Amino acid sequence: MDLDRSDDFDFENRVVAPEYAPEDSAVENPLRPRTFADYVGQEKAKENLEVFIEAAKRRKESLDHVLLYGPPGLGKTTLAGIIANELGVGIRITSGPAIEKPGDLAALLTNLNHGDVLFIDEIHRLPRAVEEILYPAMEDFAIDIITGKGQMAASYHLPLPRFTLVGATTRAGQLTAPLRDRFGVVLRLELYEPAELARIVERSAGILGIEVEADGALEIASRSRGTPRIANRLLKRVRDFAEIVSGGVVTYSAAKLALDRLEIDELGLDSGDRRALSAIIKYYNGGPVGVETLAAAIGEEAVTIEDVVEPYLMQIGFLQRTPRGRCATKAAYLHLGITPPGNLADENPHFEV
Repeated sequence: MDLDRSDDFDFENRVVAPEYAPEDSAVENPLRPRTFADYVGQEKAKENLEVFIEAAKRRKESLDHVLLYGPPGLGKTTLAGIIANELGVGIRITSGPAIEKPGDLAALLTNLNHGDVLFIDEIHRLPRAVEEILYPAMEDFAIDIITGKGQMAASYHLPLPRFTLVGATTRAGQLTAPLRDRFGVVLRLELYEPAELARIVERSAGILGIEVEADGALEIASRSRGTPRIANRLLKRVRDFAEIVSGGVVTYSAAKLALDRLEIDELGLDSGDRRALSAIIKYYNGGPVGVETLAAAIGEEAVTIEDVVEPYLMQIGFLQRTPRGRCATKAAYLHLGITPPGNLADENPHFEV
């Protein structure tokens, strides 16, 4: 594999990046399930939420505050919408970085109706001053606002309607303990199995008016890195190839051709992932190598390697982080078709995502 630094690869805008991209809005919005009956996967979280919501409705109370955490693209925003829909209440959607001042949060809270859902995405990125205003709002359903300075300062105690805060984060470890402890319901979303993703692909295809065969849907699902957002994005790309090679029907051969052309392999690795692994193996004998050194070798920023490339490679057992640096595993060697050194620990080269 050519690892020349002039071979630029856009790690930030990859087809298999699980983070939300503006182009996803046109695809995701009509595909978002509105009820638990339409929501595929996450059975443990879904079953528990159904119980909590039904109990709250029978008691005619607002649902306890809910924290959803897990990798990006698994449906945290979708679940927030379903919670509001199942409760029969309104929902206000915002994100941690968008709430810059306590007054911004106060404006959101005071405009809620009784029982409404306030969804805050990336809640771990709330400014500290805003987070401290949120504590009494979550616990006592009231906020204290101070206006003016010095002798002109005045304090106002504002009661709030009882509401449900749904927070979503990809980094639960970065939440402060006082905020995390105020959530009554904490749920982790897990990566999807290929069979579940295939059902999502078939459902999405039906809504978009795309004819898809079962083995075509499974081929897309198996290369989607366990993430519905990626599966829906790949379905859109595969549809274009199917129009040309199979009369608009997403067959197995059309899906395989499209994904091979997009350089997305059987485990969902793209050329950028393989390039990073190949650099560790060929340049540094499989590691250990520091992230800064690796970033320089492939012409990318270290933070991009840590946040964009490494998480999935670690999830499937292709990469290890050690105190001395990054190391490629035996499974990574075998996946790239490279004979591993004899002293490499024997590992299972087969991983299911």
